[in-house]
Amino acid sequence: MRSFFSPLGCLLVSVFLPQCLLAADSSPRLNVLFIAVDDLRPEETASGTSLLKTPNLDRIAARGTTFERAYCQQAVCSPSRSSLMTGRRPDATRVWDLETHFRVALPEAVTVAQHFKNNGYFSQGIGKVFHHGFDDKPSWSVPSQEPKVPHYVTPEALKALADPANHDTKGKPRGPATECADVPDDTYKDGQVAKLAVQTLAELKKKGQPFFFAVGMARPHLPFVAPKKYWDLYDPKAIYTPAFQTLPKDAPSFTGHTNGELRSYSDIPKSGPISDELARHLRHGYYASASYMDAQIGLVLDALEREGLDKNTVIVLWGDHGWQLGEHGLWHKHTNFEVAVRAPLLISVPNQKAPGKKTRSLAEFLDVYPTLADVCGLPAPAGVDGVSLKPVLDDPTASVRPVAISQYPRGDAGQPLMGYSIRDNQWRLTLWRNTVTQKIHASELYDETNDPHETVNLAGKPGHEETIARLSRFLLPPIVPAPGKGGPEKKPNGAAKKAAQNR
Repeated sequence: MRSFFSPLGCLLVSVFLPQCLLAADSSPRLNVLFIAVDDLRPEETASGTSLLKTPNLDRIAARGTTFERAYCQQAVCSPSRSSLMTGRRPDATRVWDLETHFRVALPEAVTVAQHFKNNGYFSQGIGKVFHHGFDDKPSWSVPSQEPKVPHYVTPEALKALADPANHDTKGKPRGPATECADVPDDTYKDGQVAKLAVQTLAELKKKGQPFFFAVGMARPHLPFVAPKKYWDLYDPKAIYTPAFQTLPKDAPSFTGHTNGELRSYSDIPKSGPISDELARHLRHGYYASASYMDAQIGLVLDALEREGLDKNTVIVLWGDHGWQLGEHGLWHKHTNFEVAVRAPLLISVPNQKAPGKKTRSLAEFLDVYPTLADVCGLPAPAGVDGVSLKPVLDDPTASVRPVAISQYPRGDAGQPLMGYSIRDNQWRLTLWRNTVTQKIHASELYDETNDPHETVNLAGKPGHEETIARLSRFLLPPIVPAPGKGGPEKKPNGAAKKAAQNR
Protein backbone atom coordinates (compact mmCIF):
# COMPACT_ATOMS: atom_id res chain seq x y z
CA MET A 1 0.00 0.00 0.00
CA ARG A 2 1.41 3.37 -0.95
CA SER A 3 1.80 5.90 1.83
CA PHE A 4 0.17 9.30 1.64
CA PHE A 5 2.71 10.94 3.90
CA SER A 6 6.33 11.18 4.90
CA PRO A 7 7.82 8.64 7.31
CA LEU A 8 6.92 11.05 10.13
CA GLY A 9 3.48 11.61 8.73
CA CYS A 10 2.66 14.45 6.39
CA LEU A 11 -0.72 15.99 5.70
CA LEU A 12 -3.74 15.40 7.94
CA VAL A 13 -6.95 16.73 9.31
CA SER A 14 -6.84 16.61 13.08
CA VAL A 15 -9.86 16.71 15.26
CA PHE A 16 -9.48 16.08 18.96
CA LEU A 17 -12.64 14.29 20.11
CA PRO A 18 -13.39 13.62 23.75
CA GLN A 19 -13.98 10.02 24.79
CA CYS A 20 -17.66 10.75 25.14
CA LEU A 21 -18.44 13.04 22.23
CA LEU A 22 -21.92 13.90 23.44
CA ALA A 23 -20.96 13.64 27.09
CA ALA A 24 -22.71 15.21 30.05
CA ASP A 25 -23.84 18.80 29.70
CA SER A 26 -21.25 19.80 32.32
CA SER A 27 -18.43 19.03 29.88
CA PRO A 28 -16.87 22.13 28.32
CA ARG A 29 -17.70 22.69 24.67
CA LEU A 30 -14.98 21.90 22.18
CA ASN A 31 -13.16 24.72 20.47
CA VAL A 32 -12.18 24.48 16.80
CA LEU A 33 -8.82 25.44 15.30
CA PHE A 34 -9.49 25.44 11.56
CA ILE A 35 -6.27 25.60 9.51
CA ALA A 36 -6.40 26.23 5.76
CA VAL A 37 -3.28 25.79 3.63
CA ASP A 38 -3.00 27.13 0.07
CA ASP A 39 -1.90 24.72 -2.70
CA LEU A 40 -0.50 22.04 -0.38
CA ARG A 41 -0.43 18.64 -2.03
CA PRO A 42 0.08 15.14 -0.67
CA GLU A 43 3.68 14.44 -1.67
CA GLU A 44 5.18 11.00 -2.15
CA THR A 45 7.90 9.17 -4.05
CA ALA A 46 7.53 5.82 -5.80
CA SER A 47 8.55 4.14 -2.54
CA GLY A 48 5.74 5.89 -0.69
CA THR A 49 8.01 8.24 1.25
CA SER A 50 8.16 12.02 0.94
CA LEU A 51 10.86 14.62 0.62
CA LEU A 52 8.69 17.16 2.42
CA LYS A 53 9.78 18.11 5.92
CA THR A 54 6.67 19.05 7.88
CA PRO A 55 7.22 18.16 11.55
CA ASN A 56 4.35 20.29 12.79
CA LEU A 57 1.81 18.75 10.47
CA ASP A 58 3.19 15.48 11.81
CA ARG A 59 2.32 16.66 15.33
CA ILE A 60 -1.29 17.00 14.31
CA ALA A 61 -1.22 13.67 12.48
CA ALA A 62 0.14 11.84 15.52
CA ARG A 63 -2.95 12.80 17.53
CA GLY A 64 -5.54 12.40 14.83
CA THR A 65 -6.64 10.71 11.63
CA THR A 66 -4.92 11.15 8.28
CA PHE A 67 -7.27 10.93 5.33
CA GLU A 68 -5.16 9.54 2.52
CA ARG A 69 -8.02 9.72 0.04
CA ALA A 70 -9.59 13.13 0.58
CA TYR A 71 -10.71 15.05 -2.51
CA CYS A 72 -11.57 18.67 -3.16
CA GLN A 73 -14.68 19.60 -5.16
CA GLN A 74 -12.79 21.59 -7.80
CA ALA A 75 -9.04 22.05 -8.12
CA VAL A 76 -8.86 25.82 -7.88
CA CYS A 77 -9.00 28.08 -4.83
CA SER A 78 -12.37 29.85 -4.79
CA PRO A 79 -14.61 26.97 -5.90
CA SER A 80 -12.89 24.58 -3.48
CA ARG A 81 -13.03 26.95 -0.51
CA SER A 82 -16.62 27.98 -1.24
CA SER A 83 -17.68 24.32 -1.27
CA LEU A 84 -15.82 23.42 1.91
CA MET A 85 -17.13 26.44 3.82
CA THR A 86 -20.77 25.94 2.73
CA GLY A 87 -20.85 22.14 2.46
CA ARG A 88 -22.31 22.52 -1.04
CA ARG A 89 -21.02 21.42 -4.44
CA PRO A 90 -19.86 23.96 -7.04
CA ASP A 91 -23.04 23.36 -9.03
CA ALA A 92 -24.98 24.65 -6.00
CA THR A 93 -22.66 27.54 -5.06
CA ARG A 94 -22.29 28.30 -8.80
CA VAL A 95 -18.67 29.13 -8.10
CA TRP A 96 -16.60 27.60 -10.90
CA ASP A 97 -14.15 30.49 -11.31
CA LEU A 98 -12.20 33.08 -9.30
CA GLU A 99 -14.66 35.92 -9.86
CA THR A 100 -17.94 34.74 -8.33
CA HIS A 101 -19.03 34.97 -4.69
CA PHE A 102 -21.12 32.06 -3.45
CA ARG A 103 -23.71 34.42 -1.95
CA VAL A 104 -24.78 35.52 -5.42
CA ALA A 105 -26.42 32.10 -5.90
CA LEU A 106 -26.83 31.17 -2.21
CA PRO A 107 -27.62 34.44 -0.37
CA GLU A 108 -29.03 32.60 2.66
CA ALA A 109 -26.26 30.00 2.95
CA VAL A 110 -24.92 29.32 6.44
CA THR A 111 -21.18 28.65 6.37
CA VAL A 112 -19.43 26.35 8.81
CA ALA A 113 -18.00 29.34 10.68
CA GLN A 114 -21.44 30.98 10.73
CA HIS A 115 -23.05 27.77 12.01
CA PHE A 116 -20.70 27.75 14.98
CA LYS A 117 -21.31 31.47 15.56
CA ASN A 118 -25.08 30.88 15.50
CA ASN A 119 -24.61 28.21 18.17
CA GLY A 120 -22.84 30.39 20.72
CA TYR A 121 -19.25 30.29 19.46
CA PHE A 122 -16.95 33.26 18.95
CA SER A 123 -15.98 33.00 15.29
CA GLN A 124 -12.83 34.66 13.98
CA GLY A 125 -10.73 34.37 10.82
CA ILE A 126 -7.13 35.36 10.10
CA GLY A 127 -5.31 34.99 6.78
CA LYS A 128 -6.70 33.36 3.64
CA VAL A 129 -9.78 31.35 4.52
CA PHE A 130 -12.15 32.34 1.75
CA HIS A 131 -10.59 33.27 -1.60
CA HIS A 132 -8.77 36.62 -1.76
CA GLY A 133 -11.27 39.46 -2.02
CA PHE A 134 -14.23 37.21 -1.25
CA ASP A 135 -14.55 37.38 2.51
CA ASP A 136 -17.91 36.69 4.13
CA LYS A 137 -18.99 39.00 6.95
CA PRO A 138 -21.82 36.78 8.24
CA SER A 139 -19.27 34.08 9.04
CA TRP A 140 -17.36 36.06 11.66
CA SER A 141 -18.04 37.62 15.06
CA VAL A 142 -15.45 40.29 14.27
CA PRO A 143 -14.02 41.36 10.89
CA SER A 144 -11.49 38.93 9.49
CA GLN A 145 -7.85 40.01 9.24
CA GLU A 146 -5.23 39.37 6.59
CA PRO A 147 -1.81 41.02 6.96
CA LYS A 148 -0.67 42.98 3.91
CA VAL A 149 2.91 41.93 3.27
CA PRO A 150 4.88 42.22 0.01
CA HIS A 151 5.68 38.97 -1.78
CA TYR A 152 9.30 39.91 -2.45
CA VAL A 153 12.18 41.56 -0.59
CA THR A 154 15.35 40.90 -2.63
CA PRO A 155 16.74 43.57 -4.99
CA GLU A 156 16.58 41.16 -7.92
CA ALA A 157 12.88 40.48 -7.40
CA LEU A 158 12.04 44.14 -6.87
CA LYS A 159 13.90 45.02 -10.07
CA ALA A 160 11.83 42.46 -11.98
CA LEU A 161 8.64 43.97 -10.59
CA ALA A 162 9.69 47.45 -11.72
CA ASP A 163 10.40 46.34 -15.29
CA PRO A 164 7.42 47.25 -17.54
CA ALA A 165 8.22 44.18 -19.64
CA ASN A 166 7.03 42.07 -16.68
CA HIS A 167 3.63 43.74 -16.36
CA ASP A 168 0.60 41.71 -17.43
CA THR A 169 -2.19 42.91 -19.72
CA LYS A 170 -3.89 44.65 -16.79
CA GLY A 171 -0.69 46.44 -15.81
CA LYS A 172 -0.04 44.24 -12.78
CA PRO A 173 3.69 43.74 -12.15
CA ARG A 174 4.91 40.16 -12.11
CA GLY A 175 7.97 39.04 -10.20
CA PRO A 176 9.94 35.77 -10.23
CA ALA A 177 8.43 32.40 -9.37
CA THR A 178 10.80 31.90 -6.41
CA GLU A 179 12.72 33.89 -3.83
CA CYS A 180 15.32 32.73 -1.31
CA ALA A 181 16.22 35.48 1.15
CA ASP A 182 18.13 35.34 4.43
CA VAL A 183 15.39 37.06 6.43
CA PRO A 184 13.30 36.39 9.56
CA ASP A 185 10.14 34.32 9.21
CA ASP A 186 7.83 37.26 9.79
CA THR A 187 9.19 39.02 6.71
CA TYR A 188 6.63 37.08 4.67
CA LYS A 189 2.87 36.77 5.10
CA ASP A 190 2.65 33.40 6.86
CA GLY A 191 4.99 34.62 9.57
CA GLN A 192 2.75 37.63 10.12
CA VAL A 193 -0.36 35.44 10.15
CA ALA A 194 1.22 33.17 12.76
CA LYS A 195 2.17 36.12 15.01
CA LEU A 196 -1.37 37.46 14.82
CA ALA A 197 -2.83 33.99 15.46
CA VAL A 198 -0.65 33.55 18.58
CA GLN A 199 -1.86 36.88 19.95
CA THR A 200 -5.45 36.02 19.12
CA LEU A 201 -5.33 32.68 20.94
CA ALA A 202 -4.33 34.49 24.12
CA GLU A 203 -7.28 36.84 23.67
CA LEU A 204 -9.66 33.96 22.96
CA LYS A 205 -8.50 32.24 26.14
CA LYS A 206 -9.42 35.35 28.16
CA LYS A 207 -12.91 35.51 26.65
CA GLY A 208 -13.81 32.15 28.16
CA GLN A 209 -16.20 31.53 25.25
CA PRO A 210 -15.95 28.51 22.95
CA PHE A 211 -14.34 29.56 19.68
CA PHE A 212 -14.14 28.69 16.01
CA PHE A 213 -10.76 30.08 14.96
CA ALA A 214 -9.79 29.89 11.29
CA VAL A 215 -6.16 30.46 10.30
CA GLY A 216 -5.26 30.59 6.61
CA MET A 217 -1.69 30.10 5.38
CA ALA A 218 -0.58 31.54 2.02
CA ARG A 219 2.28 29.17 1.20
CA PRO A 220 3.17 27.01 -0.65
CA HIS A 221 1.14 28.93 -3.26
CA LEU A 222 3.18 30.63 -5.99
CA PRO A 223 5.44 32.52 -5.81
CA PHE A 224 7.58 30.09 -3.84
CA VAL A 225 9.09 32.59 -1.42
CA ALA A 226 10.60 31.43 1.87
CA PRO A 227 13.50 32.34 4.16
CA LYS A 228 16.81 30.76 3.19
CA LYS A 229 16.90 28.37 6.16
CA TYR A 230 13.95 26.47 4.70
CA TRP A 231 15.62 26.16 1.32
CA ASP A 232 18.65 24.80 3.17
CA LEU A 233 16.57 21.90 4.53
CA TYR A 234 16.68 20.25 1.10
CA ASP A 235 19.51 18.82 -0.94
CA PRO A 236 18.94 19.95 -4.56
CA LYS A 237 20.56 16.73 -5.78
CA ALA A 238 17.84 14.67 -4.08
CA ILE A 239 15.00 16.50 -5.81
CA TYR A 240 13.51 14.47 -8.63
CA THR A 241 11.23 15.26 -11.56
CA PRO A 242 8.25 13.11 -12.56
CA ALA A 243 8.92 10.09 -14.72
CA PHE A 244 5.75 10.70 -16.73
CA GLN A 245 5.47 14.20 -18.17
CA THR A 246 2.92 13.96 -20.97
CA LEU A 247 -0.86 13.74 -21.04
CA PRO A 248 -2.20 10.19 -20.73
CA LYS A 249 -2.28 8.13 -23.90
CA ASP A 250 -5.68 8.48 -25.62
CA ALA A 251 -6.79 11.29 -23.30
CA PRO A 252 -8.59 14.28 -24.86
CA SER A 253 -6.13 17.14 -25.43
CA PHE A 254 -8.33 19.62 -23.57
CA THR A 255 -7.90 17.78 -20.25
CA GLY A 256 -4.60 19.59 -19.67
CA HIS A 257 -3.72 23.28 -19.83
CA THR A 258 -0.90 25.59 -20.93
CA ASN A 259 0.60 26.22 -17.45
CA GLY A 260 -0.62 29.80 -17.63
CA GLU A 261 -0.44 30.43 -13.89
CA LEU A 262 3.23 29.45 -13.74
CA ARG A 263 4.11 31.23 -17.00
CA SER A 264 2.78 34.52 -15.65
CA TYR A 265 5.94 34.87 -13.52
CA SER A 266 8.78 36.94 -14.91
CA ASP A 267 11.46 34.24 -15.02
CA ILE A 268 9.37 31.43 -16.55
CA PRO A 269 9.36 30.82 -20.34
CA LYS A 270 6.10 31.94 -21.93
CA SER A 271 5.98 28.84 -24.10
CA GLY A 272 7.75 25.55 -24.63
CA PRO A 273 8.75 22.87 -22.10
CA ILE A 274 9.92 23.51 -18.56
CA SER A 275 13.52 22.32 -18.44
CA ASP A 276 14.61 19.70 -15.92
CA GLU A 277 16.89 22.22 -14.24
CA LEU A 278 14.07 24.74 -13.82
CA ALA A 279 11.65 22.01 -12.73
CA ARG A 280 14.00 20.90 -9.95
CA HIS A 281 14.45 24.50 -8.81
CA LEU A 282 10.69 25.06 -8.74
CA ARG A 283 10.19 21.87 -6.76
CA HIS A 284 12.89 23.03 -4.35
CA GLY A 285 11.01 26.29 -3.90
CA TYR A 286 7.74 24.45 -3.33
CA TYR A 287 9.29 22.25 -0.65
CA ALA A 288 10.95 25.22 1.05
CA SER A 289 7.65 27.13 1.05
CA ALA A 290 5.82 24.13 2.53
CA SER A 291 8.38 23.76 5.33
CA TYR A 292 8.19 27.50 6.03
CA MET A 293 4.41 27.27 6.28
CA ASP A 294 4.74 24.23 8.55
CA ALA A 295 7.01 26.15 10.94
CA GLN A 296 4.39 28.89 11.27
CA ILE A 297 1.72 26.32 12.07
CA GLY A 298 4.10 25.07 14.75
CA LEU A 299 4.01 28.50 16.40
CA VAL A 300 0.21 28.35 16.48
CA LEU A 301 0.22 24.83 17.95
CA ASP A 302 2.74 25.93 20.57
CA ALA A 303 0.48 28.83 21.55
CA LEU A 304 -2.55 26.53 21.75
CA GLU A 305 -0.67 24.31 24.18
CA ARG A 306 0.79 27.24 26.12
CA GLU A 307 -2.69 28.64 26.70
CA GLY A 308 -3.89 25.22 27.88
CA LEU A 309 -6.42 24.99 25.04
CA ASP A 310 -5.11 21.93 23.19
CA LYS A 311 -6.91 19.34 25.27
CA ASN A 312 -10.29 20.84 24.45
CA THR A 313 -9.78 21.93 20.85
CA VAL A 314 -10.64 20.23 17.60
CA ILE A 315 -7.90 20.81 15.04
CA VAL A 316 -8.69 20.54 11.36
CA LEU A 317 -6.03 21.02 8.72
CA TRP A 318 -6.82 20.99 5.01
CA GLY A 319 -5.17 22.05 1.78
CA ASP A 320 -7.66 23.57 -0.65
CA HIS A 321 -6.62 21.18 -3.47
CA GLY A 322 -3.66 19.23 -4.76
CA TRP A 323 -0.88 20.63 -6.95
CA GLN A 324 0.92 19.39 -10.04
CA LEU A 325 4.71 19.68 -10.03
CA GLY A 326 5.32 18.59 -13.60
CA GLU A 327 3.16 15.45 -13.63
CA HIS A 328 1.61 15.05 -17.10
CA GLY A 329 3.77 18.03 -18.07
CA LEU A 330 1.48 20.24 -15.96
CA TRP A 331 2.09 22.74 -13.17
CA HIS A 332 -0.30 24.06 -10.52
CA LYS A 333 -3.90 22.76 -10.36
CA HIS A 334 -6.83 23.30 -12.81
CA THR A 335 -7.42 19.65 -13.83
CA ASN A 336 -9.33 16.53 -12.79
CA PHE A 337 -6.19 14.40 -12.49
CA GLU A 338 -5.57 12.62 -9.19
CA VAL A 339 -2.62 14.77 -8.15
CA ALA A 340 -4.70 17.95 -8.59
CA VAL A 341 -7.87 16.90 -6.77
CA ARG A 342 -6.45 14.77 -3.95
CA ALA A 343 -5.64 17.03 -1.04
CA PRO A 344 -4.47 16.96 2.58
CA LEU A 345 -7.08 16.43 5.29
CA LEU A 346 -6.29 15.76 8.97
CA ILE A 347 -8.75 15.23 11.82
CA SER A 348 -7.90 14.52 15.51
CA VAL A 349 -9.85 14.70 18.78
CA PRO A 350 -8.76 14.71 22.43
CA ASN A 351 -8.77 11.12 23.58
CA GLN A 352 -10.11 9.90 20.26
CA LYS A 353 -10.34 6.16 19.80
CA ALA A 354 -7.69 5.73 17.10
CA PRO A 355 -5.08 8.51 17.27
CA GLY A 356 -2.20 8.54 14.83
CA LYS A 357 -3.95 6.33 12.28
CA LYS A 358 -4.23 6.70 8.51
CA THR A 359 -7.37 5.82 6.61
CA ARG A 360 -7.99 4.92 2.98
CA SER A 361 -11.67 5.77 3.39
CA LEU A 362 -12.89 8.14 0.66
CA ALA A 363 -13.72 11.64 1.81
CA GLU A 364 -14.78 14.86 0.13
CA PHE A 365 -14.13 18.37 1.41
CA LEU A 366 -17.90 18.75 1.63
CA ASP A 367 -17.66 16.43 4.62
CA VAL A 368 -15.59 18.75 6.82
CA TYR A 369 -18.57 20.96 7.77
CA PRO A 370 -20.95 18.20 8.95
CA THR A 371 -18.06 16.38 10.64
CA LEU A 372 -17.19 19.41 12.77
CA ALA A 373 -20.81 19.92 13.75
CA ASP A 374 -21.07 16.23 14.67
CA VAL A 375 -17.93 16.00 16.80
CA CYS A 376 -18.71 19.26 18.60
CA GLY A 377 -22.29 18.26 19.40
CA LEU A 378 -23.90 21.00 17.32
CA PRO A 379 -27.13 20.51 15.34
CA ALA A 380 -26.51 18.95 11.94
CA PRO A 381 -26.29 21.70 9.29
CA ALA A 382 -29.30 21.88 6.99
CA GLY A 383 -29.09 21.39 3.24
CA VAL A 384 -25.42 20.42 2.97
CA ASP A 385 -24.14 17.87 0.45
CA GLY A 386 -21.49 16.37 2.75
CA VAL A 387 -21.63 13.58 5.33
CA SER A 388 -20.01 13.24 8.74
CA LEU A 389 -16.65 11.47 8.87
CA LYS A 390 -17.00 10.70 12.59
CA PRO A 391 -17.36 6.93 11.95
CA VAL A 392 -13.94 6.99 10.28
CA LEU A 393 -12.43 8.89 13.20
CA ASP A 394 -13.65 6.13 15.48
CA ASP A 395 -12.60 3.32 13.12
CA PRO A 396 -10.12 4.04 10.27
CA THR A 397 -11.40 0.98 8.39
CA ALA A 398 -14.94 2.36 8.26
CA SER A 399 -16.34 3.86 5.06
CA VAL A 400 -18.96 6.58 4.60
CA ARG A 401 -18.75 7.14 0.80
CA PRO A 402 -18.74 4.75 -2.17
CA VAL A 403 -17.12 7.41 -4.38
CA ALA A 404 -15.64 10.92 -4.22
CA ILE A 405 -16.59 13.44 -6.90
CA SER A 406 -14.61 16.39 -8.22
CA GLN A 407 -15.25 18.56 -11.26
CA TYR A 408 -13.67 21.12 -13.58
CA PRO A 409 -15.06 23.25 -16.45
CA ARG A 410 -13.45 23.19 -19.87
CA GLY A 411 -14.22 24.13 -23.44
CA ASP A 412 -13.52 22.13 -26.58
CA ALA A 413 -14.15 23.36 -30.13
CA GLY A 414 -16.62 25.93 -28.86
CA GLN A 415 -18.48 23.47 -26.67
CA PRO A 416 -18.86 24.38 -22.96
CA LEU A 417 -18.05 21.29 -20.90
CA MET A 418 -18.10 20.26 -17.26
CA GLY A 419 -15.90 17.32 -16.41
CA TYR A 420 -17.22 15.26 -13.49
CA SER A 421 -14.54 12.99 -12.04
CA ILE A 422 -15.77 10.00 -10.03
CA ARG A 423 -13.23 8.18 -7.83
CA ASP A 424 -13.76 4.86 -6.07
CA ASN A 425 -11.14 2.69 -4.36
CA GLN A 426 -9.52 1.70 -7.66
CA TRP A 427 -10.84 3.73 -10.55
CA ARG A 428 -11.22 7.34 -11.67
CA LEU A 429 -13.88 7.96 -14.31
CA THR A 430 -14.21 11.46 -15.75
CA LEU A 431 -17.26 12.25 -17.87
CA TRP A 432 -17.14 15.48 -19.89
CA ARG A 433 -20.72 16.66 -20.33
CA ASN A 434 -21.80 19.46 -22.66
CA THR A 435 -23.51 21.92 -20.33
CA VAL A 436 -26.01 23.00 -23.01
CA THR A 437 -26.98 19.71 -24.71
CA GLN A 438 -26.22 17.58 -21.61
CA LYS A 439 -24.59 14.96 -23.84
CA ILE A 440 -21.34 13.23 -22.83
CA HIS A 441 -18.66 14.72 -25.08
CA ALA A 442 -15.67 12.62 -23.92
CA SER A 443 -14.67 10.16 -21.19
CA GLU A 444 -11.53 9.17 -19.28
CA LEU A 445 -10.94 6.06 -17.16
CA TYR A 446 -7.80 5.44 -15.10
CA ASP A 447 -6.81 2.44 -13.02
CA GLU A 448 -5.39 4.19 -9.95
CA THR A 449 -4.18 0.92 -8.43
CA ASN A 450 -2.23 -0.48 -11.37
CA ASP A 451 -1.52 2.81 -13.17
CA PRO A 452 -1.20 5.42 -10.40
CA HIS A 453 0.49 7.91 -12.73
CA GLU A 454 -2.52 7.83 -15.05
CA THR A 455 -0.51 7.06 -18.17
CA VAL A 456 -3.31 5.48 -20.25
CA ASN A 457 -6.95 6.43 -20.68
CA LEU A 458 -8.85 3.14 -20.71
CA ALA A 459 -12.30 4.59 -21.45
CA GLY A 460 -12.28 3.52 -25.11
CA LYS A 461 -10.73 0.13 -24.56
CA PRO A 462 -12.78 -3.12 -24.36
CA GLY A 463 -13.34 -4.85 -21.03
CA HIS A 464 -14.22 -1.78 -18.96
CA GLU A 465 -17.87 -1.31 -19.87
CA GLU A 466 -19.16 -2.56 -16.51
CA THR A 467 -16.83 -0.28 -14.54
CA ILE A 468 -17.86 2.75 -16.61
CA ALA A 469 -21.56 1.91 -16.27
CA ARG A 470 -21.26 1.39 -12.51
CA LEU A 471 -19.41 4.64 -11.87
CA SER A 472 -21.60 6.59 -14.31
CA ARG A 473 -24.53 6.07 -11.96
CA PHE A 474 -22.89 8.59 -9.63
CA LEU A 475 -22.80 11.35 -12.26
CA LEU A 476 -24.25 14.56 -10.82
CA PRO A 477 -27.45 15.92 -12.39
CA PRO A 478 -27.19 18.61 -15.08
CA ILE A 479 -26.65 22.20 -14.06
CA VAL A 480 -30.00 24.02 -14.04
CA PRO A 481 -30.72 26.36 -15.69
CA ALA A 482 -28.53 25.31 -18.60
CA PRO A 483 -25.64 27.76 -18.97
CA GLY A 484 -24.90 29.64 -22.15
CA LYS A 485 -22.02 29.18 -24.52
CA GLY A 486 -19.71 31.39 -22.47
CA GLY A 487 -19.20 28.77 -19.77
CA PRO A 488 -21.09 27.40 -16.78
CA GLU A 489 -22.46 30.82 -15.89
CA LYS A 490 -21.97 34.47 -16.69
CA LYS A 491 -19.55 36.17 -14.34
CA PRO A 492 -21.12 38.65 -11.88
CA ASN A 493 -20.41 42.31 -12.34
CA GLY A 494 -18.56 44.32 -9.74
CA ALA A 495 -21.76 45.52 -8.07
CA ALA A 496 -22.99 41.96 -7.56
CA LYS A 497 -19.63 40.96 -6.12
CA LYS A 498 -19.62 43.89 -3.72
CA ALA A 499 -23.19 43.22 -2.65
CA ALA A 500 -22.33 39.62 -1.90
CA GLN A 501 -19.31 40.58 0.18
CA ASN A 502 -21.32 43.09 2.23
CA ARG A 503 -24.25 40.82 3.09
